[in-house]
Amino acid sequence: MKVLFEIPSDVDYILKSLEQHGFDAFVVGGCVRDSIIGRSPQDWDIASSAKPQEVKNIFPKTIDTGLKHGTVTILLHNSSYEITTYRIEGKYISNRKPEAVEFTDSIEMDLSRRDFTINAMAYHPLTGLVDPFGGIDDINTKQIKAVGNAAHRFEEDALRMLRAVRFSAQLGYSIERDTLEAIEKHCSLLKNISGERIRDELNKILLANPMIFELLHHTGILKQIIPELDICFETTQRHPYHVYNVGMHSLHAAESIKGISLLRWTMLLHDIGKPMAHSTDSKGIDHFYMHQKISAEKASLVLQRLRFDNAAITRIKKLILEHDRQIGDHEKSVRKAIAAIGVDLFEDWMQVRMADIKAQNPEKAKERLVKLNAVETAYHKIINEKQCLTLKDLTVSGKDLMDMDFPQGKKLGEVLQQLLDAVLEQPELNEREKLLEMAKKLL
Repeated sequence: MKVLFEIPSDVDYILKSLEQHGFDAFVVGGCVRDSIIGRSPQDWDIASSAKPQEVKNIFPKTIDTGLKHGTVTILLHNSSYEITTYRIEGKYISNRKPEAVEFTDSIEMDLSRRDFTINAMAYHPLTGLVDPFGGIDDINTKQIKAVGNAAHRFEEDALRMLRAVRFSAQLGYSIERDTLEAIEKHCSLLKNISGERIRDELNKILLANPMIFELLHHTGILKQIIPELDICFETTQRHPYHVYNVGMHSLHAAESIKGISLLRWTMLLHDIGKPMAHSTDSKGIDHFYMHQKISAEKASLVLQRLRFDNAAITRIKKLILEHDRQIGDHEKSVRKAIAAIGVDLFEDWMQVRMADIKAQNPEKAKERLVKLNAVETAYHKIINEKQCLTLKDLTVSGKDLMDMDFPQGKKLGEVLQQLLDAVLEQPELNEREKLLEMAKKLL
């Protein structure tokens, strides 16, 4: 099959410069795949028979990205391009990285070390496509297939199993049968992969297609990396507002919310505590729907394990803790909720609440969505009118109270909070003289 596509002028210049010095060179990997299927490549990677020092001798501006593994980065017109010497890889360490690499003069040998056939293609504008493993055929049939023996590929680098699922999510491709079976048999190797690497792949899957997490469950991957979520697929919900098990409800909720990482992780984990909360105490009370605190704590542990930063963990944990908060649609109730949840989080909370409702029983959702729309209307009115919502919005400060001989410390904070509570009830009280008079009475 004849394949033609345009490459950027900088890339063409690099290829020609290498050839003029007697070396072979091709664009390789993801940029070839994306160009063939009509997607715009994010990066243009180049493979060449030139050794790293030979590349450095040809181009004036380079960075020693990974000389040990044959990679040099060329800086050209404010852009960067990685050039890697054709190589074959030795024994892998801890199912992740090769112990050593050996340079070769064969582009076919270089392609043979890659993960999937759709990523094991090379292209040159004059000589065309190099496709020794049938990547074009797999693009045409829309499948993810390992290069060579799938089991060996995953034993070399266990992260490739998650990459297979990620490509399935991003491209809408199925995973070829032998490749899928190898994933099911070798998924336990993912325990050797760092939390950061797993997080990055899961994040891409979640942003591309949250429903693919069901495949992570069925292959056994999810049980290895987030067992707390995996068990949710075995947890039914005996409630008229729900039509899915906890796991599937969470995926539908993640799919319903805006494609922002923080929000999707919130929905993925928002009910993660339900399996543990599904118990009945000595008084016969079912705690299945009193799960918010457990879910928030378990989600925090999962996010820490995946090496999320503290700011993201704090926001996600707070949203999960508040996701089931019931708010009246009148302004006073909304003001109090904004103050409790946080001005900076309330818009996210509304999205979380809407996604949660949309993933429930559609027959019960309409009334809840109407009420949530009324809450949103009240919220925008409150914000537009700049109503008092926080201590800093009060027309008096701690200094004002200290000038009235209030002692510094806990009591001062308690009085300020009482003043805020009064203003949340009645916004018209937020006048300096009125609040000072209230403070005198409290003193």
